[in-house]
Amino acid sequence: MQTFSGVGVAPGRVLGPVRQMPKPVQEPRGNVNIPADVTVESQGQRIKDAAKAVQAELRARAATASGEGKEVLEATAMMAADPMLVKSAIRLLSPAAPGGARTAERAVWEAAATVAESLKALGGYMAERVADVLDVRARIVSELRGLPAPGIPASDVPFILAAEDLAPADTATLDPAKVIALITSSGGPQSHTAILARALGLPAIVAAPGVDGIADGMEVYLDGAAGTVTVDPGEDLRLAAKAWANQASTLAAFSGSNVMADGFRVPLLANVGTGADAVKAAEAGAEGVGLLRTEFCFLDRDDEPTVEEQIAAYGAVFAAFPGKKVVVRTLDAGADKPLPFLTNADEPNPALGVRGYRTDLTSPGVLERQLEAIAAAEAVNQAEVWVMAPMISTADEAAHFASLCAAAGLRTPGVMVEVPSAALTAATVLREVSFASLGTNDLTQYAMAADRQLGPLATLNDPWQPAVLQLVKLTADGAAAASAASGTAKPVGVCGEAAADPALAVVLVGLGVATLSMSARALAAVSTVLATVTMAQAQQLAAVALAASSASAARQAVRAQLPILDELGL
Repeated sequence: MQTFSGVGVAPGRVLGPVRQMPKPVQEPRGNVNIPADVTVESQGQRIKDAAKAVQAELRARAATASGEGKEVLEATAMMAADPMLVKSAIRLLSPAAPGGARTAERAVWEAAATVAESLKALGGYMAERVADVLDVRARIVSELRGLPAPGIPASDVPFILAAEDLAPADTATLDPAKVIALITSSGGPQSHTAILARALGLPAIVAAPGVDGIADGMEVYLDGAAGTVTVDPGEDLRLAAKAWANQASTLAAFSGSNVMADGFRVPLLANVGTGADAVKAAEAGAEGVGLLRTEFCFLDRDDEPTVEEQIAAYGAVFAAFPGKKVVVRTLDAGADKPLPFLTNADEPNPALGVRGYRTDLTSPGVLERQLEAIAAAEAVNQAEVWVMAPMISTADEAAHFASLCAAAGLRTPGVMVEVPSAALTAATVLREVSFASLGTNDLTQYAMAADRQLGPLATLNDPWQPAVLQLVKLTADGAAAASAASGTAKPVGVCGEAAADPALAVVLVGLGVATLSMSARALAAVSTVLATVTMAQAQQLAAVALAASSASAARQAVRAQLPILDELGL
């Protein structure tokens, strides 16, 4: 038996044949004689038409998707119509271009390569867009060639999908009825592949070198919790997969009220982006919404949505949770979510640039109109609406955001803790607002100075890192101090991907986190595990994790004291 090791990002033990993603679209030849009757104008029009066709196809797929998948497809559709890419390609058609004229296919290929290199050089979030650019390039070249777009392989039987990495537009539309698990040789724990695997409930492993070389049709055993892939497994692993399937099918649905073994209440909320997401989350028993991503209103358009459009979008989510808490994150634009009417694509380091709350500095009015829309939607619905700003770094910023909320008539302002400075000064930041929510994806990336998309840095970009857990504890301790000083409770929640890890959820509660928000699919598993521990036990496990020397040591030490995880294959 041959075993590959990587980073487990979604638990599960499955057995199945491997299907490899098709090889990338072949690079067009550069030294091609272009017929005299083929004009620059006609070739340029072909590029424009192909780009529009790709955008239309991606938008059509986005219209039938929801949640993370919808967001990814809409962002990729915007990339397909990027005027910089199209114009750069058309310039390369001219005989006067350096190196002479190119075919339409070759021009698109070179132009996209230049854009990708520029983004890669910027690093951080902009480097994450390289995969999107190369995906769009392959789709446009395929369209120009009259060939099907790259995508998930077809199969008559369920299979485990293997690849070097997966393009965002592909991971967004995986069919869980056919694709039963994911394995990639690159990527990181917060990559598109990892996030969407968790949202779809697919066992998944990333950053496992060599899995993209497993022969098509080879049977493998995947353990998403352990992060291992075994080729040609023995009878013991076959029985383990069968046992997990039986356990997974009997895992009780979330009751809608999360209670620990000693009766301590820790509400479990859902992360959503649209009204449709909210309805599904309510059906899954979510006790409210811990993160409403408002970007969906703003993506795939060239201008700011009207207040009326925003009211309708937010109201659809509020309506699904009458009488329950819905935490709204104001527009988190910038970095990996650029908007033509709001952000500057020429920033030298967008991950550290004008994003989230900071866009109010350069484009005042957009945030105030959004808060106006949130307040109007709240007025005609019964949800208990809380509002938080992303990328808050200082107490002054928190105070300013709270004043904007008050002016709009919103009673419960809060902040996202994603920047380490906000965690370090949580006691003063929370004097100005009513609550905080930890965005563990960005907090980990900023604390560890590790791009969350890079496979080689996957061990650094892990929310189990003791340094990240220390920042969580500092935030909870700061909130407790602010609560004591004001006489009013200032709760801290977690809405990052860390909350969906049942073992880490126990640690987060032990560190002082009051609520956990996750994809609806994770609610049952997290609730089942939390029901087996008391608050005192959670606090003891949190201390174990904080004292560990590494992320892997913290994870192993905690999991060793939670036998239910192995029993359930989590």
